[in-house]
Amino acid sequence: MESGFFNNIVLLDFAGNLQLTIGKSADNGLVVSILLRNESCGDSAKDLIPPLTLMGTAEELDEGFFAQIAKPVEQVSGLLVDMEAFLVQMEIAKKNSAMEKQQEEMKRKRREAKEKKYKEVMDKVDALEKEGKFRDAWTKLPDPAEFPEQAELIRKRKSELSTRFAPDLFGATASQVHNVSEQVEEESDPNDDADALVDDGFSDEEE
Repeated sequence: MESGFFNNIVLLDFAGNLQLTIGKSADNGLVVSILLRNESCGDSAKDLIPPLTLMGTAEELDEGFFAQIAKPVEQVSGLLVDMEAFLVQMEIAKKNSAMEKQQEEMKRKRREAKEKKYKEVMDKVDALEKEGKFRDAWTKLPDPAEFPEQAELIRKRKSELSTRFAPDLFGATASQVHNVSEQVEEESDPNDDADALVDDGFSDEEE
């Protein structure tokens, strides 16, 4: 006897495994339970989908079985596929979110490290300036290009420090040159020399 049962199964649109349970009812009829399982779906909610149950005589089921189950099987199959697709997208979203958080964390750490480096350098500059080592403080200032956000402040600080020293050919600062000049003037007072000459003159005439 040819019923075309399996040919009709092939024509059903579903993904997964179609489980059929067939039993006899008290009135000599049949009870057919159809459950579609899709193991590729990782959503546990799939276990809440109930089986489709049909009851009738053998003749009734022969005539209308596939017409009755075709649409529900297709819908359940689509639901399971959508559930899995949803889970996949959720996982992708989580990964992207984690990657974004990781990138933000890396940016934050780099920013904090840069701020720390800038502070350490500027603290050294401040210390050298307090010690009167203006040239050393000037050379310690970082390149403005290295700290774009502080570039204007660095340039201003360089300008201020450069006015505190005026480098000459011998590497001495203006204040050092000025101090040396004062010392020379103190050591060789022209008035003292004039007095000495006058004294020598009078001494010669008396002789």
